[in-house]
Amino acid sequence: MSDHVDVGGVNLYLSCPDMSSGEWIGQSEILRQILACWIVLDERDLPLTPRLVGAPGIGKTTLGIAAARARKQELYIYQCTSDTRPEDLLVTPVLSEAGSIKYHASPLVTAMIRGGICLLDEGNRMNEKSWASLAPLLDHRRYVESIVAGVTIPAHRDFRCAVTMNDDESTFEIPDYILSRLQPTLKLGHPAREDELAILRYHLPFAEAEMLNLTVEFLQQSHELKLDFSTRDGINVLRYAMKRLAADPNHPVGKDEAWHESLEKCLGDDALDLQTLAERKSRTLGGNAVPMGLGDFFFNPDDPLHPDADEEDEDEL
Repeated sequence: MSDHVDVGGVNLYLSCPDMSSGEWIGQSEILRQILACWIVLDERDLPLTPRLVGAPGIGKTTLGIAAARARKQELYIYQCTSDTRPEDLLVTPVLSEAGSIKYHASPLVTAMIRGGICLLDEGNRMNEKSWASLAPLLDHRRYVESIVAGVTIPAHRDFRCAVTMNDDESTFEIPDYILSRLQPTLKLGHPAREDELAILRYHLPFAEAEMLNLTVEFLQQSHELKLDFSTRDGINVLRYAMKRLAADPNHPVGKDEAWHESLEKCLGDDALDLQTLAERKSRTLGGNAVPMGLGDFFFNPDDPLHPDADEEDEDEL
């Protein structure tokens, strides 16, 4: 492919496509859903831009990659961050060695030009100003305007896009006028036991069955307790445990010991007792705890100086 193209008299240097593999295991329905979003039924029809929502490490990016591979189109991934600027998303000027300015098209703009697929990864970490620059791309206009390069860039008819979003709290709130352009919402849940085991085997085919089962049981229990540990966490735990076993064959570590050590090193002490962690999380989120009053910040509940102490004494009388 050519590494540059002329758009409105401006020479744009293109980004390289993402070449990573994206094998999607299990949950075939959500893969069919994202592919349905990208179908065009008529010359007057337009593809949808879905948002893929779920916990970190659950496989949203892998889903987008797999969908692009299924359509046999070039894939471009843009990693959104809190300090992403509109020019980062579109066209960035770069000073060459000769002293002239070169204009570099982002992965998103390259996908637009070449008729590829762009995955905006972790989109709700991006600020409103950057999202505003994409508003005309995400509706019927299908173009972007680069103020830096002074050009309007139309999207190829084959261009497709999706946005992944974490459902944690370390994100920006995306304005409604953008959310109305990012539809539908496709929610990705944790995989079933057999699917999760297959995913671990795919990524770590050298892992022993005993270690695989320990990891899957841990993950499935954490899912049932609605804790935040993901399949990605399980892969990292298992990977380090296997490395720990192989590190010093002259002083072998037991498999169970290596796995528990890896669990602690990767996910922290709390991961060793999921039930206690779940109860603590429930109390933090409210659970069945009694709402705290101002006096609770200064006195222990059984302190006679606690403001509610008099009320309790009256109740006993």
